[in-house]
Amino acid sequence: MKYDKPALTVERQIQQLASRGMAFADPERAAHYLAELNYYRLSGYWLRHEADHASHRFLPGTSFEAVLDDYLFDRTLKLLVLDAVERLEVSIRTRWAHVVGLRHGAHAHLDSALFKQRSQTWSHPTAVAKLVSGVEDSRERFIRHLRQTYDELLPPIWASVEVMSLGQISRWFSNLRHAADRNAIAEPYGVDEVLLASFLHHISVVRNICAHHARFWDREMTFRAQLPRKHPEALVVSLDHASPGSAYNTLTLLGWLIGRISPGQTWVQRVAEHVTQHPPAAGVMGFPTDFSQRPIW
Repeated sequence: MKYDKPALTVERQIQQLASRGMAFADPERAAHYLAELNYYRLSGYWLRHEADHASHRFLPGTSFEAVLDDYLFDRTLKLLVLDAVERLEVSIRTRWAHVVGLRHGAHAHLDSALFKQRSQTWSHPTAVAKLVSGVEDSRERFIRHLRQTYDELLPPIWASVEVMSLGQISRWFSNLRHAADRNAIAEPYGVDEVLLASFLHHISVVRNICAHHARFWDREMTFRAQLPRKHPEALVVSLDHASPGSAYNTLTLLGWLIGRISPGQTWVQRVAEHVTQHPPAAGVMGFPTDFSQRPIW
């Protein structure tokens, strides 16, 4: 089957949406946003307003303005998520390099004996090769200085870690051979190493969704974080175990981690305020009706 639908002008896009039951309070404003945001980007936000996806008919009362409000809500939410992810990424890089470097030396990341040899998604030689490539491409002054000054495959662990992405550091952490090393890194976050490894993998997926401007607020996560069942108690009772893949749980996990990284932070309050200011958000994202009474929130 070949795709044979023609390209539509913005005006024709508005006409098509109107014919399917979408109302426009200000067609000129709608035309501006369709020209800037792309019809298909916005289409993900009007899916929940469709009465029938096959015909693309909208529910009675659907307006372009309501769809745009959903989009703008999600945009601000993703910026909040990226704020938290930045703090987490910097923190986990620091703790990983600190623990491994103190225990095993400046070039512990080159010692294959400290890491699991191979898994379905990771091998130490491949990880080192990717890190070498990242170091060679880096324009950071401290990396260039170390490369020009010392004759070695990679700079020391506390410098090399600064060119790792969150996805990379997640895999370097989870593939440390010794549980004692992983638990020493995990301990300040108030969780064990198994939970932290799962959290980091999940959050790296979420980070990519947000950084690439994909829809987040109503997404069912393809990789779900492992949720704690007993400890830490404040986190356990704050999560919604009936909906493990909800955006609410992702935000709650981030709230817990940010609380450990930055005591006295206001990130959780800012997220809660943002959610309560957009009436559809709590239901779409899986927020329990009593979420504001749960410890993290």
